[in-house]
Amino acid sequence: MIPWWAIALIKAAVILFVVVTTFAYSMLFERKIMAWMQLRPGPNRVGPWGMMQPAADAAKMMFKEDLTPETADPLIYRLAPFISLVCAMGTFAIIPFSESSAGIWGMGNVNAGILVIFALTSIGVYGISLAGWSSGSKFPLLGSVRSTAQMISYELALTMSVIGVLILAGTTSLVGIVHAQRGLWYIAPQLVGFIIFIIASVAETNRAPFDLVEAESELVGGFHTEYSGLRFGLFFIAEYLNMITVACIATLLFLGGWNPLFGLSIVPGIVWFIVKAGLFIFMYIWLRTTLPRLRYDRLMNFGWKFLLPVATLNLMVTAAVVAVTAG
Repeated sequence: MIPWWAIALIKAAVILFVVVTTFAYSMLFERKIMAWMQLRPGPNRVGPWGMMQPAADAAKMMFKEDLTPETADPLIYRLAPFISLVCAMGTFAIIPFSESSAGIWGMGNVNAGILVIFALTSIGVYGISLAGWSSGSKFPLLGSVRSTAQMISYELALTMSVIGVLILAGTTSLVGIVHAQRGLWYIAPQLVGFIIFIIASVAETNRAPFDLVEAESELVGGFHTEYSGLRFGLFFIAEYLNMITVACIATLLFLGGWNPLFGLSIVPGIVWFIVKAGLFIFMYIWLRTTLPRLRYDRLMNFGWKFLLPVATLNLMVTAAVVAVTAG
């Protein structure tokens, strides 16, 4: 009989391999989709149809010179990228990808799964703030302060938009939330919450048009200006992993998870999950290609003065409707 810790290690290795591969090719597909939308060729030289471009980028990143500024704090400067990466990867230990007669496709079914994911993503902010502070330069420090303020502000609206789903499902377990959507996906009763979730998640992951952290005309590269080589790559990986995490959470909370569309149960649940999450990632790319960057003061005003009040109102209405219905 295989011991439990060996099973856990095998699951972790499989999930890690799938997640890293998904990151690599989501980056490639983003470049190809953006090129298609902007009438450019895109990556097409390395391997057939450019499919080996992620491997070439990884090799280039590993062999680039890794510089450390003289004014930097050595320990914190080296530790910050790993904080962001570990928090981004840790969320995939809680996310269930599908379900079959053999059990859950994932590391396990955590009762408070959504709360653990929010806790891990909140800790990831420390990696960005410490990276800017430890670089010993003014531009990275300003970039980290701006990024921290943006992520904390929109994290409130993001969390409030999800509570309506938890009230309807009556559980914080991600598997339980998916089971509760077998008859009706929560995107229908929680359409306002879903729209708020989309907007807040784009700002939370520092993606265009909310990528104010990397405003080149103001802050050069933002919090990672002084980073190079593999350490810069770790921040880049963490950003994409956070985007994939948000796509998975949106699929689980609002799009029925692995539940089939129109009762087409002949298609495996994992295929439905991948298609739904892939559409969400495509939306991320579409926004980046289409919309210009916002002004920072307008971004913060929108989050505090509009998004958070609407999310609070949606929560109150949902709670009232559930209370009246239950009564």
